[in-house]
Amino acid sequence: MDISVEKSKSLKGQLTIPADKSISHRAAMFASLTGGSVRINNYSLGADCKSTLEIIKTLGSRVEFLDETTVLIDSSDAYKNGLYRLDCGNSGTSMRLFSGILASRELEATLYGDQSLSKRPMKRVITPLELMGAKIKHSKYCAPLVIKGDELYPIDYRSQLASAQVKSCVLLAGLNTVGLTKFSEPFKSRDHTERLLEYMGADIMVEGLTCKIQKSRLIPRELSVCGDISSAAFFLVAATIVPDSDIILKNVGLNSTRTGIIDVMQKMGARLEILESKSVCNELVGDIRVQYSELVGVEIGGEIIPRLIDELPVIAVLASRASGSTIVRDAADLRNKESDRIKCLVSELQKIGVNISETTDGFVVHGKSKIDGGCHVECYHDHRLAMSLYVAGLVAESKVTIRDFQWVDISFPEFLRFMYQLQS
Repeated sequence: MDISVEKSKSLKGQLTIPADKSISHRAAMFASLTGGSVRINNYSLGADCKSTLEIIKTLGSRVEFLDETTVLIDSSDAYKNGLYRLDCGNSGTSMRLFSGILASRELEATLYGDQSLSKRPMKRVITPLELMGAKIKHSKYCAPLVIKGDELYPIDYRSQLASAQVKSCVLLAGLNTVGLTKFSEPFKSRDHTERLLEYMGADIMVEGLTCKIQKSRLIPRELSVCGDISSAAFFLVAATIVPDSDIILKNVGLNSTRTGIIDVMQKMGARLEILESKSVCNELVGDIRVQYSELVGVEIGGEIIPRLIDELPVIAVLASRASGSTIVRDAADLRNKESDRIKCLVSELQKIGVNISETTDGFVVHGKSKIDGGCHVECYHDHRLAMSLYVAGLVAESKVTIRDFQWVDISFPEFLRFMYQLQS
């Protein structure tokens, strides 16, 4: 499905941001580990999160939607000994986190996915799991992964990569392993796993950049998922760069490990404010107002990168409207996403006139260049790249057509409806 976008006069109104994908994955997975019944309010409708639900169903949980976004999970018969084939679709989160869950359980499972997921690096989770004694067959550290679960041994693992997925994988293996499992990382990555495990009664402790977990039984508790700041990011940027815009985004997750984009936008001069906030299931949630702003270029790198890694494509669009240059570094892991996000982002933004160049571990954007548009661009089966290109099209002089825009459904099937709502 190809979608065309034209220059917008302004964006006005309010939106309630859909459920956070990262938290939705974890809510369903952890619910399936309780051995009881858990109601999840505001579950994500993205294809990746649906993959997680299909996996826990295959593993024996009963899954019932009470309405469009409220799901009831009964795991009283889950994780029985047997052979399972588990389709992760396009979801790296599903594959990496379930690897940790399954490695310590008496069953055998094959985790596989689509063509894109089958190319993504899995050594980062296979290595620590094998150190714990896990038995995993793989194809040059890529999917499909065949996991023969067994009793594991606790480890003290020091990761060279700040990755929430790697951290979560090890913690979830440790959740069912006798002894103290430790995980340390060089910078703080998103901590939804630690927060939700604590909320559900796990014996977990966080000390700076180190997490420690003991074997625990999770308590079945009702869960509510906040809005996804990674989804909100496209609207935050769009309202900042489209003249005469003024919008409010409601129910946005404000977890400090995810708000790097807010910090960067405020540093660039964006008129952005948090209207109110509260705690929901151990997560900070609030409403955000953002208005059209004059921006300046900044440097982005170091420990903030894990806090905005998914938002960097749309930050490149933001930087294209700023005075001066914006430099992004220390983001080489962008090359291991659904696409090589550095190469693909630079290629497609150049097509429409953005003055952007690729570096080994990031990119450089020279702002205030005229965005001509008037062409077709590719999203490379990458949902975040597709939505970032749409935002760029809102300030292009001529129509921009994005090929295969249906990949947005992976994370944000409501995206177009919300954009049209703000432009009406």
